[in-house]
Amino acid sequence: MKRARHKKILELIEKMPIDRQEELINQLKESGFEVTQATVSRDIRELQLVKTTTGDGSYRYTASSIGKRVHTPSRFETIFRESVLKVDYAGNMVLVKCFTGMANAACEVFDARIWKDVVGTLSGDDTFLILMRSQEASENICEELKQYIVLER
Repeated sequence: MKRARHKKILELIEKMPIDRQEELINQLKESGFEVTQATVSRDIRELQLVKTTTGDGSYRYTASSIGKRVHTPSRFETIFRESVLKVDYAGNMVLVKCFTGMANAACEVFDARIWKDVVGTLSGDDTFLILMRSQEASENICEELKQYIVLER
């Protein structure tokens, strides 16, 4: 839901000259997202939106490439592709095997995203475990994560 909301926010600010959180909240609600001011404020911070001046002297939110890096899908994909060797599951646990020293980074970008049915993670040096709510959830997330690794090695 968060990813979809972030995507919608970026789409809205690209199409419309939105300059206030209240306006963004209203546009999101019209698009089917039930949000609070606190949620939108956090989204603005996470997406690193900044107010910029338009040609007519008014302001609008725009995406910024300056400042603290956030976990975007492209960063997730990059770190996962560079770190993970294989993904497998047994019961309600998923094992993510990584290059030595890379499990913490891969686990950190995994944890930064919202995943359905994830109870928690535990990271070591070259492996991290994902505790899932069911075996079916383990199978599903395993298949989803496999799309981010280059080849099972």
